[in-house]
Amino acid sequence: QVQLVESGGGLVQAGGSSRLSCVVSGNILNINLMGWYRQAPGKQRELVARFTSGDSIDYADSVKGRFTISRDNAKNTVYLQMSSLKPEDTAVYYCNAERFFDTTGRYYYAAWGPGTQVTVSP
Repeated sequence: QVQLVESGGGLVQAGGSSRLSCVVSGNILNINLMGWYRQAPGKQRELVARFTSGDSIDYADSVKGRFTISRDNAKNTVYLQMSSLKPEDTAVYYCNAERFFDTTGRYYYAAWGPGTQVTVSP
C-alpha cells in the first residue's frame, strides 16, 4: 500500500518562510509526476508546483520566485520551500503523485496525502 504523508506548515507570519515535506512510503517504482497542490477555503484545489516527466518543473504563477520544489529520490521525499509568504497562501497543502506502479505491478493513476494546513497571518 502506497501512502503519502505531509509534514511542516502551521502558522507563519507574512513575509516568513516554511518548508513542507512529503514522504512516499510503500514499494514503489519511479514516480515522475509528483508535486504540491493547495486548497483554500471556498476555492478549488490548485496546482502549486510539480515535477513533470524529464524532471521539468511547473509552478503556479502566483508562487513563482517565492516557492521552490525539490526532491530526494533516495528518501522518496519531495519538499516545498516557501518564502515571502502572503496571507493568500493560506490553504491546506496536499502532496500528489501520479501515474506510477508499485513493485506488485499495481498502477496508481493518482495518490494524495491527507494535507497539511498552512496559515499565513498578516
